[in-house]
Order: sequence, then structure tokens, then C-alpha cells
Amino acid sequence: MRLKNRTSVITGAGAGIGRAIARTFAHEGANVVIADINAEAAQNTAESITQQGGTALAVQTDVADPKSVEELVKATLLRFRQVHALVNNAAIQVNKKIEETTFEEWNRQMAVNIGGVFLCSKSFLPHLRAVKGAIVNMSSVNGTFVEPMCAGYCATKAAILAFTKAVAIDHGGEGIRVNAICPGYIDAGLAEGYFLAQPDPDVARAQAGKLHALRRIGKPEEVAKVAAFLASDEASFMTGSAVMVDGGFSSGLPPGD
Repeated sequence: MRLKNRTSVITGAGAGIGRAIARTFAHEGANVVIADINAEAAQNTAESITQQGGTALAVQTDVADPKSVEELVKATLLRFRQVHALVNNAAIQVNKKIEETTFEEWNRQMAVNIGGVFLCSKSFLPHLRAVKGAIVNMSSVNGTFVEPMCAGYCATKAAILAFTKAVAIDHGGEGIRVNAICPGYIDAGLAEGYFLAQPDPDVARAQAGKLHALRRIGKPEEVAKVAAFLASDEASFMTGSAVMVDGGFSSGLPPGD
């Protein structure tokens, strides 16, 4: 078990990629803290882990709220005393053109997607420093190139890549590693919302699969396994990196038949 007896905090772990990461970390022996704004979803994820013999704690958290993040830190330390890994996964996506996006929608997306990464990293850094821990930030292929109707989302994911490198440089001397994952289309979470926002969701899903060299969209567990690797000692000489988990989407391959 690569993460045995280590405590990992995963934000946005009530569903989708975050849920898969939490379950994979638990399978690797980690004590898992499930942070999600949806309390019921967080509890469901935690129960699914404990039913399989793992150890999990659900904490309702709004990553855009400093007080809520502070409570997350307190709850984590009260239960497990230490923190070895933080996975900044929580995000939202507004599937609109800029002219159609409200000021409130824009600000909320910025506050959650990049503000949450900042708040959680800042709050957990002292505790990660004590154990020379790791941070894994969830970016996206959209951090390097954009697609229609998600300008704000793309902007936040690009910001996460720069933030990852900056924190890696600032804290590498303390033994803290900071890396990012850039998924392609994954069969869960925000991608599903993107498909549903298109004129024909089934056609959009099929077309998305053709954009990948592997001719399919990914599974959340495939991203989770990479997150577990980055949080483990197996990635001990990796920091400031952006790992593409995109089935070849970012390779520039034209749509297949």
C-alpha cells in the first residue's frame, strides 16, 4: 500500500473524480478526509470507504470560504493529528459564453476553482511541512488550450498550472512536493455537465471520445491512480509538474471516424 497510515484531504470528493480519488487513496491505505460542499455526498463517499474497511471522515466544506476551510483543517487534525497529502479537486464549470456569464457566476467560479486551491494550500501548508507532504492540484487539458463556452473555467485551470509551479518553487526546499493533473474528458462530474449543455449531449459525448488518441473518454479511476502516485513516495523527485491524463487529447490529434 503506497499511502498506508497517511492522511489525505481531498476536496470535491463527494462525486466524480474526487470520489474516485478518495476511494483509491483509501485502497492504498490512506486515512481519507472527504471535503465537499454537499454534506450528503461527502457522507456517502465516506460510508462507501468505511464499508470496504477503510478509514474516512466527511466534512462539509466550501473551499471558497476561509472560515469553512479553517474548520476543515481543525476537523482533520482533531481526527488524524497529521496531514500528508492535499488534493485540490473541487471545481465548478459555467458553460456559457462571456457575454452570457453573469458577474456572480464569474466570481464564484474564480473563488472556487483557483481561490479554493489557494485557501486550502495556504491553510494546510504548515501541516504538510511538518511531514514533507504533497499537494496535488486538479487542472485540466483546458489549462493549456480552450474549448467553446467555458472561458472562465479554462482561465482558472491555466491559473492552477502557474500556481502549482510557484508553490513548488517556494516550498521545494522544505520537502513539499506540488504537482498538477490535467485530465481530458472524463466520464464523470464536470464533463457530464458540459455534455448536457450542448445541443445534443449524446453527439457531444461521441465527438469528445473521437478527440482522444485512445478514441474514448476516460474513467475517473484512471485519474485517481495518477493522483495516488503523485501523493506517494514513488513520485519523490517530481514537483512543479503538470501530468496529462488525457488519452492523447492534448497531442493535437484530429477527430477520428
